[in-house]
Amino acid sequence: MRILVTGGAGFIGSALVRHLIAATAHHVLNLDALTYAGSLASLAGVEGHPRYRFVKADICDPDALAEAFAAFRPDIVTNLAAETHVDRSLDGPEAFIETNLVGTYRLLVAARRHFETLAGDARAAFRFHHISTDEVFGSLGESGAFTEVTPYDPRSPYSASKAGSDHLVSAWGHSYGLPVLLTNCSNNYGPWQFPEKMIPLMIARALAGDTLPVYGRGDNVRDWLHVDDHVRALRLVFEGGRPGRRYNVGGGAERRNIDVVHAICAVLDRLRPRHDGASYAGQIAFVADRPGHDRRYAIDATRITRELGWSPDHGFESGLEATVGWYLDHAGWWEPMVAQQASVRRGLGR
Repeated sequence: MRILVTGGAGFIGSALVRHLIAATAHHVLNLDALTYAGSLASLAGVEGHPRYRFVKADICDPDALAEAFAAFRPDIVTNLAAETHVDRSLDGPEAFIETNLVGTYRLLVAARRHFETLAGDARAAFRFHHISTDEVFGSLGESGAFTEVTPYDPRSPYSASKAGSDHLVSAWGHSYGLPVLLTNCSNNYGPWQFPEKMIPLMIARALAGDTLPVYGRGDNVRDWLHVDDHVRALRLVFEGGRPGRRYNVGGGAERRNIDVVHAICAVLDRLRPRHDGASYAGQIAFVADRPGHDRRYAIDATRITRELGWSPDHGFESGLEATVGWYLDHAGWWEPMVAQQASVRRGLGR
């Protein structure tokens, strides 16, 4: 098939592109605006491959989308183009509204126009797959997990913009008959993640001798999903999912933030000990919580397991150790990014 991946130079998008080129016979067009979090270095292994093409374009640009659809004529659209960082959304929500809402709308318009030109088997096979987050569901108490029918209750500009984009996709399915698929995932981790997200940020700061800032008391709970497990799930969904269906994708690895930070420190203590012999855990510092910080997320992935046979391959402990090792081996990729980032605290909503 011909797969259009939007946001394919981002963390999850690049992992999906690498997987599709390595493990399938699909042709891939990667459409990405190359904002601050996009990196073509993560795609060096597929550059020049006969089944891979890259186009620098923004999903908010209708002309660029029309040209891409006309030239590539995709069978599948997987929308991973998004602004994703909660702290950035608190300080500057407009970019999230523009990309996540307006961009998704314009992509839907382009996809619908393309879909209406198709006939026969090509029309029957076409899918629009929108990738979203568990954060649209809000915050859980001490028990329970998000399912595909959990009501939406977003608490940040980021999650609100993603919730809105989910609703747009669903509406295009109901109103116009566009064969849509939606997936909502838990917190991803793994190689090539932009170093403002928690796990690579903690690795970078620990190695630099900086404090390891933990919001509140670190009691907020997240379900961790290795990015390679996630992209296998995405492929299963767009290859075999039922149009109009939603699928939750989670790693089954709930951890308190403070426990994740301690685990990172323990791995670093083994793989790259401090010169003074002390533990990196001594660099942990509790800081003021972000506004509206959701207490707990957890995913019930029963549907995708039952219907499509997916389950995660990576346990959190082994996946985290491999991830820390990857960042230690690839400092040349992330160190320049860290140096370019302002040291000012984000996420205060000022």
